[in-house]
Amino acid sequence: MPAKLRVTQIKSTISHIERNRATVRALGLHGIGSTVEVVDNPATRGMVRQVRFLVSVEEIPGSAAPEEKA
Repeated sequence: MPAKLRVTQIKSTISHIERNRATVRALGLHGIGSTVEVVDNPATRGMVRQVRFLVSVEEIPGSAAPEEKA
């Protein structure tokens, strides 16, 4: 299972440019205090970096894949 990022919106998008508001919405955030878990990949890292002043990020390590029993 891939690692995840827990992203929490900590500031309002009011008075920020539309591009930043759209990025916050694309991450799945709906308002101050809302939290989502997204897959940790270069695309989502880039999105978080674009709005790093509006969100807080916490890494959630991925659990190891369960072993198959033969």
